[in-house]
Amino acid sequence: MSRTIKPSRRPRTAAGERRAKPLAPTAESRVIREDTPGSHLPAGATRMPGSPPASSDKRGKYVYCIVRGDEPLRFGPIGFGAPAGEVYTVLYEDIAAVVSDAPIEVLDATRENVLAHERVNEAVMKYQTVIPMSFGTVFKTRDDIVELLRGAHGAFQDVLTKMENKVEFGLKVLWDRDAMIRHLEHDDEDIRKLKSEIATQKGSTYFARVQYGRLVDGALQSRSEQYVSEIFEALRDVCVASRANKPIGDKMIMNAAFLVERAREAAFDTRVKRLGASDDTLTFRYTGPWPPYNFVNIRLKLERAK
Repeated sequence: MSRTIKPSRRPRTAAGERRAKPLAPTAESRVIREDTPGSHLPAGATRMPGSPPASSDKRGKYVYCIVRGDEPLRFGPIGFGAPAGEVYTVLYEDIAAVVSDAPIEVLDATRENVLAHERVNEAVMKYQTVIPMSFGTVFKTRDDIVELLRGAHGAFQDVLTKMENKVEFGLKVLWDRDAMIRHLEHDDEDIRKLKSEIATQKGSTYFARVQYGRLVDGALQSRSEQYVSEIFEALRDVCVASRANKPIGDKMIMNAAFLVERAREAAFDTRVKRLGASDDTLTFRYTGPWPPYNFVNIRLKLERAK
């Protein structure tokens, strides 16, 4: 017997449930909740007879994630390809790889392919704890996957235990750099004086401009670090762990991931919204819940298809 995971179309919205509608930034709230790709695929489980689909010898196995499992599972046609490929599990003892058939070749990291990878991970995550695999993990045969599960069985079990009932949220914090500079010119006496000197000075203002630029850059760096530190501190008691990633572009001052217990999703959501409402100079963009991409670090020697 195998179990088929069927998508349900009813979104969940309360504590321990699914996502709220995105919020438009306003004077009171500058928090934008962005939908997670694949959010239209919440999963519920029903038992149905069936076996994993037969595969061609010319096709490999694409691995999306690792889960606990002691019976075959099928998640339906939500994988790569057009039409979408059937997603199912390959078992070893009490763990399983979630896979679909795929060409034995390097997959291009196109938007369509990456979203398919994320879509499957998110759909499975709604049913159980997952260890997401890196995009593009392809094996030649089922036996190769079984060997992976056998060789890393202990590591997988340890991570599955640590990630049990936990999900990831991504949080990006942005500011208007020009607006912040205007605030600094108003609040910082040294910067204000240099600004006035440059505006009134006759002749070359090169050295004054250089000094002004250095002061502004230093003040922006100090202010952004203070903001980021305060945000991490404010979210500390509603998450299990956090990770800072490199910001992207001049507007982003924080690019972070937070590991949150499912039972604390609503508390995390409320805290982020409260932070967004407390400072109209910042915009918060966050997504989730995700599989714990930023909190799983298993180094494996993978025998990939060549």
